[in-house]
Amino acid sequence: MTVVNRQVRLRFDTGAVEALTHVNLSAVRSDGRYLWIAGDETATVERLTADEIGRPTEYAEHVTFPLPAVIKLPGEAHEEVDVEGLARVGPYLWAVGSHSSKRKKLKRDHSDAKSAKRLASVSAEPSRRVLARLAIENDEPVSETCDGHRSAALGRPGLIDLLEDDDHLAPFLAIPGKDNGLDIEGIAAAGEPGEERVFLGLRGPVLRGWAVILQLAPRADGNELKLDKVDGGRYVKHFIDIDGLGVRDLCVQGDDLLILAGPSMDLDGPVRVYRWRGAADLRASDVVHREELERVLDLPYGEGDDHAEGIALLPDNELLVVYDSPARSRLTEPDVVLADVVTLPS
Repeated sequence: MTVVNRQVRLRFDTGAVEALTHVNLSAVRSDGRYLWIAGDETATVERLTADEIGRPTEYAEHVTFPLPAVIKLPGEAHEEVDVEGLARVGPYLWAVGSHSSKRKKLKRDHSDAKSAKRLASVSAEPSRRVLARLAIENDEPVSETCDGHRSAALGRPGLIDLLEDDDHLAPFLAIPGKDNGLDIEGIAAAGEPGEERVFLGLRGPVLRGWAVILQLAPRADGNELKLDKVDGGRYVKHFIDIDGLGVRDLCVQGDDLLILAGPSMDLDGPVRVYRWRGAADLRASDVVHREELERVLDLPYGEGDDHAEGIALLPDNELLVVYDSPARSRLTEPDVVLADVVTLPS
């Protein structure tokens, strides 16, 4: 198991604590002195500020930015977007929702009959079908900057519309994410601003042990994104052998993609980081065998808690890891949750 170098405090304001954002972290991206974070129970993104850029011990000065103030969402303003990935390129912050269907949770006070009925209830959750490029000015998401950069979200056809005819993924669209259905949990962006290629990592489905990463070329058309062609289509698929695990997050490092991997189903572990060399410059579909990947880290995980959900690069080849359902030991103060910092092998 990887040795954790140190832990850093993530300090949230009262509203986020009341919304349980700090214990439902699903995405993180470092951005100089700032840390962009999202939870999977809201329609917001969060910004924290480091106490020290080179070797932070705490991120605080929490600010919340409601997404409906910046982009048009596919659902109602009060509905959760389930943001599962963040990426930063030039003046833009990219965000993606899980796009997944949802099965109702069981509750201990329900009868057996009611519990069985809840397990049969599946909803499509259109509010989660978000792929957005947020324009950043003065370190805040805005609809349009003074320089003319505009926030935009993917319009119709959306990604689900395109995947309805997909040979591999169409059968999984109606299956809940926690049941190995379609579930986007990571995003990475590479290329020049306005010419980005966006990679979406799927926690599920995992197809006979093969995880899936989609590559898109979103281009702005006013306040909407349209998908340009990539390798002749609106998206390409990469099939990745990461030892039967699904993708939990993606992060660009130079020309490489770092892949945070964990179980596709509702299990605790294992949790690992793989390096896919040269992937950020890849422009065609690919089948990536295990020997083409480098397994660089094995991350800690708990039993029923401490599920690694996001990774972000820090200076000096360090990686910040945030956790959903954090263990009690991470909740050192009412408004604080601890994140781990580990070193990437050279």
